[in-house]
Amino acid sequence: MSTGSILNISSYKFVALSDTQALRDALYQAALERELKGTVLIAEEGINLFLAGSAEGVRGWVDQLRADPRFADLAPKESWSEAVPFKKLLVKVKPEIIRMNMPAIRPDQLPRAPALPAATLARWLAQGHDDEGRPVVTLDTRNAFEVDYGTFDGAIDWRINKFTEFPAALAAHREELMGKTVVSFCTGGIRCEKAAIVLQQQGLDGPVYQLEGGILKYFEETGGPHYHGSCFVFDQREALDAGLAPSTDFVRPASEAHRG
Repeated sequence: MSTGSILNISSYKFVALSDTQALRDALYQAALERELKGTVLIAEEGINLFLAGSAEGVRGWVDQLRADPRFADLAPKESWSEAVPFKKLLVKVKPEIIRMNMPAIRPDQLPRAPALPAATLARWLAQGHDDEGRPVVTLDTRNAFEVDYGTFDGAIDWRINKFTEFPAALAAHREELMGKTVVSFCTGGIRCEKAAIVLQQQGLDGPVYQLEGGILKYFEETGGPHYHGSCFVFDQREALDAGLAPSTDFVRPASEAHRG
């Protein structure tokens, strides 16, 4: 169990937003008043956020966001730390909340791939197949340096350096996914949600899922079986263990120097 007095949250939602600048200004002011730090990205396709501060401040900010019907069902993932792992507060309007450079891939406008609960993935990995007897593969949609901190046992890793490389990597490796149940995953769910839509459009002959809530939700709900190493996070904690506490048991990968 992680400890500390600082509450860290991460969440995202793909939802059509037409008032991005006004929303940015309101959320920035609300975070500033509560002395929160972190990053909030807003685009026409939705919101992506990582914030930290006092529990009262963070939860008050979330309550204000949920008062907007578009975000009423937002369910941030929580973890704790001894100090705020961000240096400043950034609230930005961007073209995409997670950049793929494929304008047609709009999760707020397209059918979402089925979300696979963490417990189901853990059970499938333990039994070696899905409930229909098909082989299951986990597909890591993160950057290579993140994978080097830890990943699922036997996960497919195409060694991409940034998420914009995923579509080309998929096109090059499509055949190795045929005949299998594919579970795409990432840190918190946002990348694998976009990736799963692209996977569905590739005409694979097996089911495609996205891991609900990503690795962090998997840690929270299962304790991390079939996953080795830690999970890289984009803040000063650097990596979290299966208990969602800052990890001290990792060797920083050489590839980490190339992140960006």
